Amino acid sequence: MDKLVEKYRGISPGAILERELKKKNIRQNAFAGTTGIPAQTLNAIIKGKRKMTPEMALKIDYALGLEESTMGVLQAYYETKLIWQKPGLLPHPDFGKLRRILFWDTDFDKIDWQHQQNAIIQRVFERGNEEEKNEIARFYGADKVNMAMAGERQLRRRPSAIPHGLES
Repeated sequence: MDKLVEKYRGISPGAILERELKKKNIRQNAFAGTTGIPAQTLNAIIKGKRKMTPEMALKIDYALGLEESTMGVLQAYYETKLIWQKPGLLPHPDFGKLRRILFWDTDFDKIDWQHQQNAIIQRVFERGNEEEKNEIARFYGADKVNMAMAGERQLRRRPSAIPHGLES
């Protein structure tokens, strides 16, 4: 189960179910009959219009030959992902200590503070004031800041692929 869960973590269990049915060449109506789940309900799950209950998840696990609770765990991960995607829910630095102008080329309210952390750290440490640097260091922690800055230094040390004298 661990391998399957890690592979599909955060993806709609309905999409995974649809893929498994196609892979095994099983039609939705036939599968609905096998599991005892109404065909309309099964279709709504596949289309992402309905959640998979724990009872349905166990029936689907059994019918597909998956380890018990696989689909239930995938449903929980998917719902967690949806919650984290809601605006304002993800952790972020104290905006009162950051100037929006640092991020002049992007929509400040849409910055993904987790996935874009290296670029954020590098920008703040390149262009920010002491208060901003301290806030980013507090938010991400010294280890992440050091790793991001070490990565930036590595990029600067790489020899250019452009022949000498042809740089713009």
